[in-house]
Amino acid sequence: MKFTNYLVIAMLLIGCKKYDTGDKQQELSDKLSYVDPFVGTGYHGHTFPGATTPNGMVQLSPDTRFIGWDACGGYHHSDSSIIGFSHTHLSGTGIGDLGDVLIMPFTGEPKTGYGSSENPDEGYRSRFDHNSETATPGYYSVNLKDYNIKAELTASTRVGFHQYTYPETDQAGMILDLTTGIANNKILENTIEVLSDTEIVGVKGSKGWARKQHVFFYAKFNKPFKHTIYGDQKAVEGKHYSGKQGKVVLQFETEEAEQVKVKVGISSVDIIGAKNNLEKEVDHWDFNQVKTEAEGQWSDKIALIDANGKDEEHMKIFYSSMYHAFIAPMTFSDVDGRYRTIDQKIEKDEQNTAYTVFSLWDTFRAFHPLMTIIQPTQNEGYIRSLLKKYDEGGLLPKWELMGNYTGTMIGYHSIPVIVDAYMKGARDFDVEKAFQAMLEASKYDENKEFVHYDPVVKEKMMPMGKYYNQTLGFIPADKENESVSKALEYAYNDYCIAVMAKELGKMDIHEEYMERSKRYTKYFDTETGFMRGKLSTGGWREPFDPKFSQHRKDDYTEGNAYQWSWFVPHDIDGLKNLMGGATPFEEKLDSLFTTSSQLAGEHASADITGMVGQYAHGNEPSHHIAYMYNYINVPHKTQYMADYLLQNHYSATPEGIIGNEDCGQMSAWYILSSIGFYPVCPSETTYAIGRPIFDDVSIQLENGKTFTVKTINNSIENKYIKKITLDGVDLKKPFIEHSDIMEGKTLEVTMTDEPVIENIFM
Repeated sequence: MKFTNYLVIAMLLIGCKKYDTGDKQQELSDKLSYVDPFVGTGYHGHTFPGATTPNGMVQLSPDTRFIGWDACGGYHHSDSSIIGFSHTHLSGTGIGDLGDVLIMPFTGEPKTGYGSSENPDEGYRSRFDHNSETATPGYYSVNLKDYNIKAELTASTRVGFHQYTYPETDQAGMILDLTTGIANNKILENTIEVLSDTEIVGVKGSKGWARKQHVFFYAKFNKPFKHTIYGDQKAVEGKHYSGKQGKVVLQFETEEAEQVKVKVGISSVDIIGAKNNLEKEVDHWDFNQVKTEAEGQWSDKIALIDANGKDEEHMKIFYSSMYHAFIAPMTFSDVDGRYRTIDQKIEKDEQNTAYTVFSLWDTFRAFHPLMTIIQPTQNEGYIRSLLKKYDEGGLLPKWELMGNYTGTMIGYHSIPVIVDAYMKGARDFDVEKAFQAMLEASKYDENKEFVHYDPVVKEKMMPMGKYYNQTLGFIPADKENESVSKALEYAYNDYCIAVMAKELGKMDIHEEYMERSKRYTKYFDTETGFMRGKLSTGGWREPFDPKFSQHRKDDYTEGNAYQWSWFVPHDIDGLKNLMGGATPFEEKLDSLFTTSSQLAGEHASADITGMVGQYAHGNEPSHHIAYMYNYINVPHKTQYMADYLLQNHYSATPEGIIGNEDCGQMSAWYILSSIGFYPVCPSETTYAIGRPIFDDVSIQLENGKTFTVKTINNSIENKYIKKITLDGVDLKKPFIEHSDIMEGKTLEVTMTDEPVIENIFM
């Protein structure tokens, strides 16, 4: 990673197709080989390296730590011991949860605690080194040094498949532990039942980020075992335990290089569902078959975009990003269509897959817009899931997790996901219901009935910020935390509602919400040139330092005034006018990237990472800003900044994601930006042109057409656009439309090594 800003300062002051057979299939296989699941497992990326399938219910992955911010994915590349292998993980989040139903093989005398990283010998964890690790899409393996056991993992959608190769010993075993979990959440219930000498079932219920979570499991072993159940720190007689501290130790003898296999089906519904998932998806013991099938599922996703370039590093980053973009949202319904609803009921829907893990504050920006291009049908499925959660719980989710409202983050960003899809013609959902749900999400209603399991969730789902915005027309900084960020996001969300209202002919609502969308102007201080906290008395919050941050306890969410003053994606012309016109706007934008990266405040948000000046690429509120130069006719600066971020803030290493990956958003930014365009304002059908870094890219569309980007004179040095055509016609503006992509046009971009100061888009 490079964090120096010298080149940025100097510049700113200058004023995969899906193939079927033969060679093409080999090409596709080669593209899959570029994926590295270890990308993002270091620094603060919070990804996991284990085995999963696209949108899989199971994420079978090693756990190296449970506590701390960098434990959110269960694994951190800096660690040197593995606790065990659990079946559920989050990809790149900033809050930890899951890590359910852990299995760890061992040899020697059994231990029931997992020990510490400082002294692994205290428990059943084992040392390992990265030289013995392998991770590819749908597969993970590692040698456990303390036990001389090779661990291999693969998965189907709902089943985790373990294969452990043991040495010869009469003291072989495994522990199945329901007491562990990421963030050490409160255990609500544990049930373990040994059905036979090859079958174990149970449930883990917990309360954490997800307030009520259930993971039922059915585990089938290919080798008979003797067992001892432990509950509440002591051995329990018999084959059944119910309580809060359940685990079971299994023991058997092994021959040299004997492979002991375990299949684990999971479900949010019940044990019958977990068993049914296993029997329907993996009714055999062929580990390699499951591995091959998982690879095939990943190949189908990788094939959606065929990118080609001379830089191997770019190829690895791109296809690792494609991999990360398809981990979430995750499947939540069983093979028979049953799933657990927001209101903790069991419902069955055989027609539609139920999804969970919606990191909407992040993913509305680029992930869902990416899906509108490469998988609009699946994106419609995501929207139908959001609407089901509205039916079940009473409100559209903000950040939904395992069938729970969490209320995490701000705004109401189910709305841009719905409107963006609708405006791009993907409308296979109940449009009128969606519109009603959007209106309810935007309003404060103290009498609104919706599911909430504690006062914290209720407060987050129905924040007072909505009340003040609704009654006062602004959010007072002395009455509501993070008032500026909330107000700016409400204004954008309200714009999205206005856009859809107009399309539906609801002009009264359109006009009302267009007025609400302009309220961002109330927070702009013309004297300082920043968005600031407005007091209930009418003045500004003092003292003021635009570099100041106090994580989640000031006027800005995970950022400061420098970053948040640009969050007006829906009215860039209006923001430009507030700043005094195009020239002051440009100077202010330049200063964002060229000022010191030093933050003020002793408790600045750890999410402010990937700094270029005060721009923070490691956190989502900054993601659209580099493209704003296009709106003031200096597109060469967008090209430079897009190139700089692509080249310096991503790498094909464990440290290769500069902030939390956030369920595909950081990756989606890279995918779209590296192709050469970005959706500055989801809900609009326009994409801003940036800097393509590949020689050619083909996007295979669901309608059978192919959108192509060809880059002439492409090289690291040639980062500026000299000429650009769309189907052979000179592009008049640095933007393309969604319809241009869906019609399968060809964008041809000729690059040069010098900024083209005169506007080529004429």
